[in-house]
Amino acid sequence: MVLIRSVVRPEKSQDVMDALLEAGYPAVTKVSVAGRGQQKGLKLGNVVYDELPKELLITVVPASEKDIVLKTIMSSAKTGEEGSFGDGKIFVSAVDETYTIRTGEKG
Repeated sequence: MVLIRSVVRPEKSQDVMDALLEAGYPAVTKVSVAGRGQQKGLKLGNVVYDELPKELLITVVPASEKDIVLKTIMSSAKTGEEGSFGDGKIFVSAVDETYTIRTGEKG
């Protein structure tokens, strides 16, 4: 299993969630966050916005399906044909164990 954390533009989060649902991956946790990436925020005139609103989408999938999910997220989160700075980032981590809280069942 792998944990996939995607930081995406707020206006693209529903597109990503819809694409994941359509691809057969309905289980997603969404959290509103703020931060900055390589571009160090956004400067408009004399005003610098160093914390931009983003959405953090979290899902856990079988390792064998990782590439499908990554492709789905990337294609639905990208703005325009080429994409833009600030479109987001995806982090993938191994998951050693999972437990269902209701039953205590492992796996």
